[in-house]
Amino acid sequence: MPKLRLITFGCQANELDSERIAGLLSAVGFELTDQETEADLILLNTCSIRQKAEEKLYSRLGRLAALKNNKPSLQIGVTGCIAEQEGEGLRRRFPFVDLVVGTGQIEQIPSRLGKGDRGGERKLVPLRFSKVKAWVEIMKGCDNFCAYCVVPYLRGREESRPPEEILQEIEGLVSSGYQEITLLGHNVNSYGKGLTPHVHFPELLRRIDEGVPDSVWLRFITSHPKDLSPEMARCLAELPSVCEHIHLPAQSGSNRILERMRRGYTREQFLRITEELRGWVPEVAITSDIMVGFPGETEEDFQATLDLLQQVGFDRIFSFKYSPRPRTAALSYPDHVPEAEKEDRLSRLISLQNRICLEKNQALVGKIVQVRVEERESRKDSRLVTARTRTNYIVHYPDQEAQEGSIQSVRIKEASTFHLKGEAIH
Repeated sequence: MPKLRLITFGCQANELDSERIAGLLSAVGFELTDQETEADLILLNTCSIRQKAEEKLYSRLGRLAALKNNKPSLQIGVTGCIAEQEGEGLRRRFPFVDLVVGTGQIEQIPSRLGKGDRGGERKLVPLRFSKVKAWVEIMKGCDNFCAYCVVPYLRGREESRPPEEILQEIEGLVSSGYQEITLLGHNVNSYGKGLTPHVHFPELLRRIDEGVPDSVWLRFITSHPKDLSPEMARCLAELPSVCEHIHLPAQSGSNRILERMRRGYTREQFLRITEELRGWVPEVAITSDIMVGFPGETEEDFQATLDLLQQVGFDRIFSFKYSPRPRTAALSYPDHVPEAEKEDRLSRLISLQNRICLEKNQALVGKIVQVRVEERESRKDSRLVTARTRTNYIVHYPDQEAQEGSIQSVRIKEASTFHLKGEAIH
């Protein structure tokens, strides 16, 4: 049986695509392996949102060249956003790459490998990597065209799946024992555009909540601030399945920069949204994406971003430096920030957020929280269970009786910047 090594770069959408690729190839006889040296096929599923992701791919391909040289029968393929962006240019740069498949053609991978009829397409049935958590795509593409973002050019315009199709998939997952469902979309808050009859995202959440058992947890990602409605906040407060966590990318705390980014909201509007969310759900965890060094960003603009972090008190952030992306509006902006300044600002941003995270985690010491077990053995310490709260905090604790997917109560005893430690309460 041929062996497949699948390497994923980037976001949750890519994780789901990797599960789909694994499903396609397992159906034609491939077996997954985590060892590159024993693989017959290595596929790299890529992300192009930031330049760093591209650099990681090119570095990985450079290392794989030696492996291919020692094992000429090894096939190497690239799929995902970079494959969509670069096309056959990847093979000119890396001649040993056998296969380049864009985001819209992954169902053709088996036939491109000679494992099916030429031109034939197979149904994308994911091979789930987790026994507990499952991703469900509710929409594709994005209509926002933020000045820095390449997603609309690589994944196309927004297209929502019919709610009946989504509900049927979730029903099947729950029947198969999945305990946590994450709905995926580049902007879930704009779900429903183009559907007849129109169904907006809060209505979809309510319909899902009605159909799942109380033990199932429902998450969603990502929410665009400009489209977040009061009804969305009501769903967080009222629906038992919907976890008290929302990922709400702010990107910047400066109105001038937000306007240049084409984000469609102001700092004041963002602050009002977070206040309203906490008004409905006081315990809600708010995470965010923050960019530093966008073209034209001054020290004053950056200070406004630091101030936003302190005012909102984000539970966690994903922080990164601006990097030029092909086809985007910001690529032509003349006033790019020097790399050294971007590095300095990113360092200061991370330092501040780490202090905020530590304070929030320390505030949980002594409290009892509800968690769902994700792994019976933590990857860093096999004596500990890895679990996650409804607010998306990671908790480690010893428990020989813990079962993956089970819900438990844990008393928090220790706090660090990135995770919590506790003891199970039986």
